[in-house]
Amino acid sequence: MYKAFIRPVLFLISPETVHHLIISFIKIAFKVPFIAAFVRFFYTVKNKKLERQVAGLTFPNPVGLAAGFDKNAEFYNEFSSFGFGFIEIGTVTPVGQSGNPKPRSFRLKADRALINRMGFNNNGLAAAIRQLDKPHKLVIGGNIGKNTATANDVAYKDYLRCFSELYAHVDYFVVNVSRPNISDLSKLADQDMLEQILDELIKFRASQSISKPIFLKVSPDLNLKQVDETLHIVQKAGIDGLVVANTTVSREALATSASKVKGIGNGGLSGRPIRERSTEMIRYISKKTDKKLPIIGVGGIMSAKDAIEKLDAGASLVQLYTGFVYEGPALVKRINKAILKEA
Repeated sequence: MYKAFIRPVLFLISPETVHHLIISFIKIAFKVPFIAAFVRFFYTVKNKKLERQVAGLTFPNPVGLAAGFDKNAEFYNEFSSFGFGFIEIGTVTPVGQSGNPKPRSFRLKADRALINRMGFNNNGLAAAIRQLDKPHKLVIGGNIGKNTATANDVAYKDYLRCFSELYAHVDYFVVNVSRPNISDLSKLADQDMLEQILDELIKFRASQSISKPIFLKVSPDLNLKQVDETLHIVQKAGIDGLVVANTTVSREALATSASKVKGIGNGGLSGRPIRERSTEMIRYISKKTDKKLPIIGVGGIMSAKDAIEKLDAGASLVQLYTGFVYEGPALVKRINKAILKEA
């Protein structure tokens, strides 16, 4: 139904407007008695065989919603009803910011892809914390970043503030230093700056009674030398895992016309075009670390087969974003049923 009737209508509207409309509709609909229960019955697959123990956490199933969808932690409870095993909120920055000028999100339908340059638009740390105070039972990750106005040489302060103030409210963290649509953010992935950020987070975590997992989100545009350098930093710092991979600046081998792509301009490309590169990175990192480093696989998962591919390559968990947009909520159920068949 989604692909045949709902998606064609939604795709007549700009991606960012559709996003807000869907969220508003779901939040209103879930206030109607029994709607949430009906959605859970229809989309959720419950089976102990789907459970995953990763970085000390128990996930009811390995399929999550990637960061960027619920930037402000506003609807994680509603979206948990669609069968997700975990939801990652954010990216959260210390102070709310509007992000880049609109339009900043674009569909490449011929490629089943998206290009976005949102620019870490969010309501800020305090707003996210207020939302996270709502009762919930699902696993929640907190994706954290720096404010655009914060200079890179003091960026660690933004990450530490988000980390420390969100610490009591989320189950794991993702350090986001690889967004292609944030000016100079990629420089934070340089060894010295990245080590400074991670060291500050590790120091704070050591002062807490509960140790919460820290993942680092990496770019698919890293070459193998850069991947090796990142693994060295991660292992040296004592980070718990990686999220592989973020969006790409590459525009190679797209079915969409070059003129249209050029007209869209800068931004991170997600969806089917990055599936293979993401899986290659997962396989390389898994082999390089003897499968001992947990990996959350994301990028180009448009079908159950794509998810199984990433799990077979070495991912412990997978996340959806663009695939969820193109395939609808039934994709989560299809992936979990396929995993059970493989079990």
